[in-house]
Amino acid sequence: MSAKIPRSNENDYSPEIIAERQAFLEEKSGTQLSHTKHFSYDPESMEGNCEHLFGVAQLPIGVAGPLVVNGEHAQGEFYVPMATIEGTLIASYNRGMRVIRESGGVTTTVVSEAMQRAPVFMFKNARDGRDFCQWLKDNFDEIKAQAESTTSVGKLLEIEQYPVHNMVYTRFDYSTGDAAGQNMTGGATFVACEWIRANYPKLRTYGLSGGMDSEKKTSFVNSLKGRGRKVTAEITIPKEVLASVLRTTPELLRNSHGISSLAALLTGASNNAAHPANGLAALYMATGQDMANIGEANQCSVYSYVTNKGDLYYSITLPALIMATYGGGTGLSTQRECLELMGCYGKDKAYKLIEIAAGLVVAGELSLVSAARTDKANGTNEWVDAHEKLGRNR
Repeated sequence: MSAKIPRSNENDYSPEIIAERQAFLEEKSGTQLSHTKHFSYDPESMEGNCEHLFGVAQLPIGVAGPLVVNGEHAQGEFYVPMATIEGTLIASYNRGMRVIRESGGVTTTVVSEAMQRAPVFMFKNARDGRDFCQWLKDNFDEIKAQAESTTSVGKLLEIEQYPVHNMVYTRFDYSTGDAAGQNMTGGATFVACEWIRANYPKLRTYGLSGGMDSEKKTSFVNSLKGRGRKVTAEITIPKEVLASVLRTTPELLRNSHGISSLAALLTGASNNAAHPANGLAALYMATGQDMANIGEANQCSVYSYVTNKGDLYYSITLPALIMATYGGGTGLSTQRECLELMGCYGKDKAYKLIEIAAGLVVAGELSLVSAARTDKANGTNEWVDAHEKLGRNR
């Protein structure tokens, strides 16, 4: 029989049980743990974030900035912490931030908010399902009251309905304050569904998650309806700035976006951008976000054109940006410090962090798309040269 991982029913985060797990792993693997077992966290603070704790994984954190944001919630200059093991990444984002500064800043707008739990309701036939859709509308206020009885923060905004066959797929849309809200919406929707089960006799059964929320993966429905927060970041870049900082022109960048959009269509990609996941993942790791939500956050669309003055208008919309400034991993020591560097820790700061994240994505897109072109005069490529110089840890 395989030996069980040591754990304690009384306190599974005490120094004693952690040391026991470390010794157990060393014995079983024949590996001497040195770095993973040393950390400055209070182990008790990790309860609710990690089970069977035995150590930490240390990641390099660099900083890019200042990023100038002209948002409704984030206004001014921000130095953005980024946790990454990819050389050249922060240097590239830093260059994009220079473009943004010299262009007067990036304008950010949080367009909408909705975190979902998506139960599916099953009936004897399609007619019963159709009638249930009207019943949901007629009883929305009571369902809302039931859901909101479980949380002091979450608010049920809407119940989307998608009837098919003898089922009704739904999306319960919530606002969630400064939390990402995925657990919050699960508990609230369960209570609401139990009330529905008790009060709608023709309901045969239901599943709390029918998959229509498309949690932690891209989807067409999230592109249109959003998940978490939908935010747009836009900027007009003078042609002189593009020439001096990125050594390119508005026409070249606009043409690159057209080519990328065609490639996205041909390949069925979830976005027509270059690499939004790079900057978002680095920021997510630094600030204690749920890394799996990159599956949704990576979904976006890029739009650009050359203005009458010959400058470049550039815009990116991220419809499913899921980030928190309170709860989850944001309260862990190093992650909290990174949030505090941007003035984004705690309540009433989520929209501010979302706007900074969107501005960060713009910086990375501008820099990479410009670097990927080949200089015909000398046969060089900035992207290749940068990775050769900064991105090869031999």
